[in-house]
Amino acid sequence: MSFLRITFIGSLVLIITLSVTALFKRGFFSSKSKPVKEVSSSFKPAPPPIVALPPASATLIEERNLPLAPIEDHVPEIDRIDLLFTTGIKKLPIVETVKYTSRVPWIKGRPAWIADYATYYATSRHFIARSLNGCHDYFSQKVTPQSYFNVFRKDKNFNFYLLIDLSRCRMWFYYIDLDSNERVLLKTYRVGVGRLDSNAPSGCLTPTGKYLLGHKIAIYKPGITGFFQDRKMEMIRIFGTRWLPFERELGDCVAPAKGFGLHGAPWIDDSKTGTLVENRDCICKYDSDGCVRLALEDIEEVFAIVVTKPTIIDIVKDYTQAKLPGKEVAFPTR
Repeated sequence: MSFLRITFIGSLVLIITLSVTALFKRGFFSSKSKPVKEVSSSFKPAPPPIVALPPASATLIEERNLPLAPIEDHVPEIDRIDLLFTTGIKKLPIVETVKYTSRVPWIKGRPAWIADYATYYATSRHFIARSLNGCHDYFSQKVTPQSYFNVFRKDKNFNFYLLIDLSRCRMWFYYIDLDSNERVLLKTYRVGVGRLDSNAPSGCLTPTGKYLLGHKIAIYKPGITGFFQDRKMEMIRIFGTRWLPFERELGDCVAPAKGFGLHGAPWIDDSKTGTLVENRDCICKYDSDGCVRLALEDIEEVFAIVVTKPTIIDIVKDYTQAKLPGKEVAFPTR
């Protein structure tokens, strides 16, 4: 073998040896070698692109802040109120008819009066008076041993529920039988509510939410004065003849209960007669500072019924979206 061939072969062996040694040092043949994709620990994926909200979602966000839109459509008028007051056979199962007697087992040592019946049966004297008189007379309480009138049954567990629709200026008056979980619509009313205000959460000055009516009720007549917004006023000019305040918030309320309530339409001076008369122009209007207004005969009717029982008022923008308690029945059996 010539000297050149020996030199070439030696050089080739040396190069191969050095290459294999270098690969071992870098761990190429090690069983613990990492996959290629994990070799570089400093790799960071690019952040996801910023995507704008789709048009549908943007629309939903805008709708939450839309101003209140008054709706004029046909709302069925229901009136079963007389079934609370009638002493006939057909009456609602939450009432019973009693015959007046001055001698009762729950009063000792003196005759029983209408006020005693009212207390015993948790029924207002106004309620008894209307049933006794057979008309919208809430004050006359003349009785004889032959007098019959209705009272709330002591064995029935129920409360009242008022649903107010701001878009339609309507109120639905229910009673809820808590034992049978039944809901009965007593009557629908036209109401006046707060002035439209796009900055208010409800779209007007009357707040949405569920509230409990309170016990600090009031009856007003011409000449009775009080303070309203730090001014001494004749109260009937502000609240009409009845005042039913909100007492506390129950859920989903956009404003505190204080300062809000149900009351009558305000009374104004009649230039022709020089007397005070009811201003009914505010009913079905967005005109109040936030309270709910009813016509004279309506507020006095509601007042007579609810003042002795727990009453919830649920104010919504649209009654079709309200979640009412119980199963509705037209006329439950006794």
